[in-house]
Amino acid sequence: MEKKIYNYGLNVEPEALKQFKDCYEKEFVVAAALMPDAHVGYAAPIGAVLITKGFVVPAWVGFDIGCGMIAVQLKGSNVLKKIKENSKEIYDSVKRKIPMGMGELNKESSISKETKDKFNFLLEKYKEKEHNKDIYQFLKSTAIKHIGSLGGGNHFIEINQYKDEAWLVIHSGSRGIGYKIAEKYMIKASGSKTDYEKTFPLDVNSELGKEYLNVLDFCLEFALLNRMEMSLKVVESIEKIIKKKIDAELWVNKNHNHAILENGLYIHRKGATPAKSGERGVIPGNMRDGCFLVEGLGNKKYLESSSHGAGRVASRSKAKSSFTMDEFKKSMEGIQGTISLETLDEAPMAYKDIHKVMEMQKDSVKIIKHITPVINWKGK
Repeated sequence: MEKKIYNYGLNVEPEALKQFKDCYEKEFVVAAALMPDAHVGYAAPIGAVLITKGFVVPAWVGFDIGCGMIAVQLKGSNVLKKIKENSKEIYDSVKRKIPMGMGELNKESSISKETKDKFNFLLEKYKEKEHNKDIYQFLKSTAIKHIGSLGGGNHFIEINQYKDEAWLVIHSGSRGIGYKIAEKYMIKASGSKTDYEKTFPLDVNSELGKEYLNVLDFCLEFALLNRMEMSLKVVESIEKIIKKKIDAELWVNKNHNHAILENGLYIHRKGATPAKSGERGVIPGNMRDGCFLVEGLGNKKYLESSSHGAGRVASRSKAKSSFTMDEFKKSMEGIQGTISLETLDEAPMAYKDIHKVMEMQKDSVKIIKHITPVINWKGK
């Protein structure tokens, strides 16, 4: 049977196209699609959807297991107005309350009881299935400190507006836990400690395959929990400053880095948003252009997926050497944000035009709302 291969990439580099071809030509791949935001990754390009039979590939999920988005509507009279009036104080408060940046960890005492209870439930659930005892001990002793922390790179917390509505959006994943787990199983799959960031499949019925799928599920749930905990802390900060109770209504909490089992096949999304019919999602643009709240159209030719963002046009090093702080500051006028030399590689100019990206996937998702930034936090 002929494989179904689709390419919706916008200005994709030749190297990323080669990576995509190398992946979909594997005999265990039954279908593949490249999203409009696609760009070079390792093993598989970012923005790839790869559907496999009988095998799962740790490198196609990547290091940031469970990376994804949460969107919460902040309801109450004049909430947006009060947030704008107190934007600097809110920015400073959240910056103090949530650890941001590479390697930054949380204090266990700062984490809510509700989140701790859910974490312990996930740990016990993991222990009940095929698992590595050393990894269980690692998760038990270390994972809790990563909950409620943002990370660095393109991860962010944002307060957005749509007309008179206030929205909280967070982009983060399973933090250092996901990274360590990914690294361990890429090494196990490859048999090498130096050359493992490549396509090495695991048979899902093998002991190692079952182990990986179990800890993968743990990391995916952990990422959802991490974003929920951060959203609780942001709401607490805002409530304290504006002296007003907020009705925080969860709109969606969704991973866009995963491998999930559906109808006997494993759907690998390495930076792609699930988009089944009626399925909610969040697609971020950049620090200036905000996010799109979307609903999937269930388009099979997109493998029921869409982009997970705008996609980079400049590498981090190229962005830092090409753009100036004056350009960065000018592009962010009117937004309270983390605008510094350390975050210059996240300047809006480093990304593709999100409006063009959205146009290219109008047959996969419909836009519900385009929300724009009031406050933006990033880890340095």
